[in-house]
Amino acid sequence: MKKYKVIANGVEYEVLIELVSDDEAAPVQTASAQVTAPSAAAEGAVKAPLTGTVTTVSVKAGDRVKKGQVLMILEAMKMENEILAKEDGTVSSVAVSAGTQVDAGTVLCVIG
Repeated sequence: MKKYKVIANGVEYEVLIELVSDDEAAPVQTASAQVTAPSAAAEGAVKAPLTGTVTTVSVKAGDRVKKGQVLMILEAMKMENEILAKEDGTVSSVAVSAGTQVDAGTVLCVIG
């Protein structure tokens, strides 16, 4: 078994892969994917804590926010989760809108 580190949407995962068969008779088709490392702007990234649907976006790029301010509402498992600002700052970008389905770790907005 080999251990690998995979980064997807800025979230780091550790995976173990075991070779089950070394049979080359069945060719495997591979799909290419471009994975990019988080940019410097990702330092102020506000990420989805869980998979769900954004129901309300309360900020837009350029808005000044205070620590603890509600940025958006994420509905998951029929519960509304407030996404709060972790710091004072200015919203530099908003990556989602109401109705957007997101996975855990998806960047919702960036506060600079």
